[in-house]
Amino acid sequence: MINKALQQAFTHTLLKWNAEINDRKMPWKGEKNPYKIWLSEIILQQTRVEQGWEYYKRFVKQYPTIQKLAAAKEEEVFKLWEGLGYYSRCKNLIATAQFIASDLKGQFPEDYEEILKLKGVGPYTAAAIASFAYNAPYAVVDGNVSRVLARFFGSETPIDNNNGKVFFAGLAQELLDKQNAALYNQAIMDFGATVCKPQLPLCSACLLQKKCSAFASGKINMLPVKEKKIIKVQRWFYFIIAEYKGAFYISKRTGKDIWQNLHQFILIETTQKIEVSELTNTEEFKNLLLPKYSLVNVSPFYKQQLTHQTIHGCFIHIKLDKKISIPAFKLLDKKSAAKLAFPKFINSYLQLSETLMP
Repeated sequence: MINKALQQAFTHTLLKWNAEINDRKMPWKGEKNPYKIWLSEIILQQTRVEQGWEYYKRFVKQYPTIQKLAAAKEEEVFKLWEGLGYYSRCKNLIATAQFIASDLKGQFPEDYEEILKLKGVGPYTAAAIASFAYNAPYAVVDGNVSRVLARFFGSETPIDNNNGKVFFAGLAQELLDKQNAALYNQAIMDFGATVCKPQLPLCSACLLQKKCSAFASGKINMLPVKEKKIIKVQRWFYFIIAEYKGAFYISKRTGKDIWQNLHQFILIETTQKIEVSELTNTEEFKNLLLPKYSLVNVSPFYKQQLTHQTIHGCFIHIKLDKKISIPAFKLLDKKSAAKLAFPKFINSYLQLSETLMP
């Protein structure tokens, strides 16, 4: 059991820091509209605040209400989301907006358990919406919160296994100022983001320093403990930009892999890097049954780091002498193609090459 006096000191000092020192600004901070809170939380899943900030403002401007978002065309929403990654979030965003607009008559649920039932909403997001919108007494537990608690109380319980998640959720709930849940939750997340940071925490300026177990024992850089190690896969993507009379062969990714529901050019994937001359001799390339073509350009290799994998690859731009038919691919002109949402990996090339520029 953790000492009650220590718990009270922690909560009191944290709220004192929030009232007197915390000046962290975010466009959704202090927001009470559950739609806007939900929107910000979905955007911030797996996304840094600095990156999500402008996306949030664009979404609120284009879809000021959940009804507007529910009525939007899917391709339009995906295009606005383009670049944020983890596109299953966008799919869940659309599905949930449509569900609330139709089944709940546009009324966002107020009860934590009902919020938790929404697609794409887990315990953290449900607690954030319930507390920020309705001041309901539910503690949020994200990476920032777990880190602050692990360091202050000196816990070596891993934060990333089931036992650890239960432990830190319980501790966070005990520490919560239940009368000021929204204020407290925002304070501890801001504190973790700006003071008790993962790297180079500001211990010298920390009001919790005198009672911090990790500071006293010299274990700041050892906590929190993580049990799981991420194994990263290396993948090599060769995109063939097949052009015919100013139009391009493009398809939507529909499998349960990265970039689902985004668009791409013809893709050949290999397990290791190969030269373009080798690629044209592979069975995958020959099965495309390409007619005579001329090579326009071969790009340098690009690289994108995802959570569990690294994507390498390049773009091979060719011009076809005659039209071909490839299942699931459409021949689209530049104007139509430019309206589609592409993965960041492809967009990096498109922006530099101006391939789809009119």
